[in-house]
Amino acid sequence: MRDWARELGFSQIGVSGVDLSSAEPLLLQWLALGYHGDLHYMERHGLKRARPAELVPGTVSVITARMPYLPRGTTPPDWRERELSRLEDPGEGVVSLYARGRDYHKVVRSRLQKLCGRIEALVGPFGYRVFSDSAPVLEKELASRSGQGWRGKHSMVLSRDAGSMFFLGEIFVDFALEPTDPVSDHCGTCTACIDVCPTGAIVAPGVVDARRCISYLTIENHGPIPEDLRPLMGNHIYGCDDCQTICPWNKYARTTELPDFDERSLLVGRRLVDLFAWDEETFLKRTEGGPIRRIDHERWLRNIAVALGNALRQADASQAPALRAALLSRADHESALVREHVAWALAQRSCPDEPAPSGGGRVDRKSP
Repeated sequence: MRDWARELGFSQIGVSGVDLSSAEPLLLQWLALGYHGDLHYMERHGLKRARPAELVPGTVSVITARMPYLPRGTTPPDWRERELSRLEDPGEGVVSLYARGRDYHKVVRSRLQKLCGRIEALVGPFGYRVFSDSAPVLEKELASRSGQGWRGKHSMVLSRDAGSMFFLGEIFVDFALEPTDPVSDHCGTCTACIDVCPTGAIVAPGVVDARRCISYLTIENHGPIPEDLRPLMGNHIYGCDDCQTICPWNKYARTTELPDFDERSLLVGRRLVDLFAWDEETFLKRTEGGPIRRIDHERWLRNIAVALGNALRQADASQAPALRAALLSRADHESALVREHVAWALAQRSCPDEPAPSGGGRVDRKSP
């Protein structure tokens, strides 16, 4: 089964039992504190997340899998320096690494289905269901229990030989398999991920307040981005990798062998003003088959407007006019959400000829 998994693009598989009762108190506490924000489905599904046999009756074991997604041709560990340097260019729009290729939900699930087909050919028909961030499943809990890694202080699963740059998938099966052993925690005293988080979303080791997380704000959040968080978002326009990029263990992150996760050139290294000019038809065409499609054109413009405002605040006299012109082109947009964020962005610099503030206008992204 491990050989088949590797042939299908997975770097490791493991097995977990279905008794996750020890994880239930932390899940309930996280929900009670409101850290899930507007992810109301987290509340609706409640403890079903921690009870695989309730989600899929008859489930006896869970096969877990991880699939690396660093694009082919990436040269570890150089990618970390390259990604960090993008954050120092206010005029570039930064899309999270995982979102630059094809939608992983489809890739992971389809390959898990193929793995099930091979297993079925060997052992005969059996009951199963595959998942990848697609149902109320405690993916990270199952992954850590089955030895895929430990839960890092950024809350994601970390591996000594693969970092955290991988997708997770699960197969719920109706027959018993011997669980694989978990691994020990190797974060030690390191707090790099907590320290680097621009918005202070990692409120305790392993605990993320989604309401402050840039990934949540730019993807899951359907409404306005809180004004106090906008200056801290820098040039992130879809997702955020900061806590992963800074993690020392990600110098061991692996590249994928699948072309599905190759970077789309139109999403990498692009200027904010160019991305902001995409009309809805262009947006839909250039994000077809990718995860960015999950936000619509309206939220795409909302996110970029915030980044343009942050760039405008730092721009010198030669850069500011182009940024203002881009924003003004959407000032009368039909969407009130877009208009609000454009108005905020324009207010970050009152006059195109006004000299940039001392220090280039940079904001301490750690400050509230």
